[in-house]
Amino acid sequence: MVLLKSLVLPLLRYLDPEVAHKIALEALAWGVSVPLSRPKDRAALETHVLGLRFSNPIGIAAGFDKNARVVRSLAQMGFGFVEAGTVTLRPQEGNPKPRLFRLEEDRAVINRMGFNNQGVDRFADRLACLLHSKPPWKKGEASVPVGANIGINKKGANPEQDYPALVTRLKPYVDYIVINVSSPNTPGLRDLQNATRLRKILDSIAARHDKHPPLFVKLAPDLDDETLPDIVEATVEGGVQGLIVCNTTLARPVNLRSSQKKEVGGLSGRPLTPQALALLRRIAQISAGRLVLVSCGGIESGLDILERIRLGAHLVQVYTAFAYEGPALLPRLKREMLSIMLRQGVQNLNDIRGSAL
Repeated sequence: MVLLKSLVLPLLRYLDPEVAHKIALEALAWGVSVPLSRPKDRAALETHVLGLRFSNPIGIAAGFDKNARVVRSLAQMGFGFVEAGTVTLRPQEGNPKPRLFRLEEDRAVINRMGFNNQGVDRFADRLACLLHSKPPWKKGEASVPVGANIGINKKGANPEQDYPALVTRLKPYVDYIVINVSSPNTPGLRDLQNATRLRKILDSIAARHDKHPPLFVKLAPDLDDETLPDIVEATVEGGVQGLIVCNTTLARPVNLRSSQKKEVGGLSGRPLTPQALALLRRIAQISAGRLVLVSCGGIESGLDILERIRLGAHLVQVYTAFAYEGPALLPRLKREMLSIMLRQGVQNLNDIRGSAL
């Protein structure tokens, strides 16, 4: 892992970001830098929510493995859970290239990918193969929980029909499903966060499914504060079990330094941290323990993770930091968390969850 970080990652940064990402996925698919056995996590990092066991609270966010190609490799690296997608009903190429930009000076990324993916059938087939692979991987009993992030196609979409259809196709293979209504790169998608429209989508899922894995909704960091109570109530009333807080932002902080800072798309990484923290705090206050909260956006250290848990998060997700550091990120985050917990006398994460609210 250290060799990958020290030699390969610097070379990849000379390449177009999307090309570099494809190379990284191919490497993971072939098992490059993937340990033969999954690292054993300390009991202090374990979390139990929604009937699922997470050996540590750190997941890989949607967008890294859009087509569910490297779920096993990511789990083997030591992630506490793996979320694949975003996947749509039909394959689509996404937005024109270039559409992915590194902001090295800001430790950030701007993307306008546009849900490029191979479609839900190939996605589901890969997950089905995973469940029947050797060594066996049993849904609900796997080494890590697996989630699917679902979205709508850019053309010909009918959200009230498409989201239930995606749930139908994927529910046999995953431990949870995330309804993505917050990507800024599909026209009209963020309008679905409106409480009225969100209720219709959730009602359409409930009408078609008596049973399904736990549902999450992924929210944007750019929501107006006054809309948040209605959105939270819509999710609770619609049977959603959790929220992912948050997606990328359209905002551009004034202190961005990179020459790429004016590119159109969603900004992720370090500059997103203030928005992600503020939204998590507000959502935690409004939801008042009724929802499982997953914090995402600008997480780079063990201290960051513990801060999110103190603000009410049950789990966290990383993406941009993983893109910059590679597999070496995970053991560092865990070491930092355990070191801080030891110094502060924290026995487990439940002891501090919500303590900063």
